[in-house]
Amino acid sequence: MSDKKVIGLTIAIIAGMIIIPTIYKVHTEHNNRLLLVVEKEFKYNAKNCFLNGECERVVTLKDLYDQGYLEEKLTNPITKKYYSDTSSINLDTNEINLIS
Repeated sequence: MSDKKVIGLTIAIIAGMIIIPTIYKVHTEHNNRLLLVVEKEFKYNAKNCFLNGECERVVTLKDLYDQGYLEEKLTNPITKKYYSDTSSINLDTNEINLIS
């Protein structure tokens, strides 16, 4: 092999070692942030419902739909599936249980 081919192959391998993990990390972080947005929206609306006296300490998605706090069904942004109406949040412990 000529020196130019070896240098070119070495540069390509090094670039691949840098680019592939970076793309994976960016994609994973993006998905985590998408899920965080859905969880924060659920928590925000549940807290508003509780503070207005229309919901209990454990709030389900069905409660939020019935009270009008959420007009569109919440979906998992990665799988595009709707969350179950029995998904809940405990406002005492801030434990979110989203069921696809």
